[in-house]
Amino acid sequence: MKSKLKLLLLKDVEDLGRLGEIVAVKPGFARNYLLPKKAAVFATKNALKMQEKLQKERAVKSKEEKKEAEALAKIIEPMDLSITVKADVDGKMFGSVSAQDIATLFEVHSIKLTKKNIVLKKPIKEIGVYEIPILLKEGIETKITLKIVGEKVKKSQIEKEIEKEKEEEKTEKKAKSEKKAKKAKEEETK
Repeated sequence: MKSKLKLLLLKDVEDLGRLGEIVAVKPGFARNYLLPKKAAVFATKNALKMQEKLQKERAVKSKEEKKEAEALAKIIEPMDLSITVKADVDGKMFGSVSAQDIATLFEVHSIKLTKKNIVLKKPIKEIGVYEIPILLKEGIETKITLKIVGEKVKKSQIEKEIEKEKEEEKTEKKAKSEKKAKKAKEEETK
């Protein structure tokens, strides 16, 4: 089994590390992803000298991202979002509301979030009001209120036709019984 390679990151790599960090990765990941994208270099003596400069750059960038995330959190927190989903007559939801669905609700407000920003353990499958945690850059957390409203699905055309036929039969029976009652009254009066 091959040993892991030590690399110095030149860019932030999600789920691996940040700019200026030294990470140990498998050779295939380094060869096929990190090195071709120029996201990392081998951790040589020269690269290690560069590390301090990169970490200072990262600290400055980190402060900027934190300020942006805090400003975005102030915008997001008072928001009350709502989504309409299809539900049957009893209010049971068809399908579910996932993190991606919630992220697309923010696009209407010109806020770009990905499904990774929405902290949702599993998709929501019931109608109601929920507090959804949101994780922004640099670990800034906030919450929004999401209201899931059920759009009652109308009965299918076949069910409507069957009900209509039953109502017509009832009105016909009622009309026939009224005619018989009229005839019976006329015969009694004769």
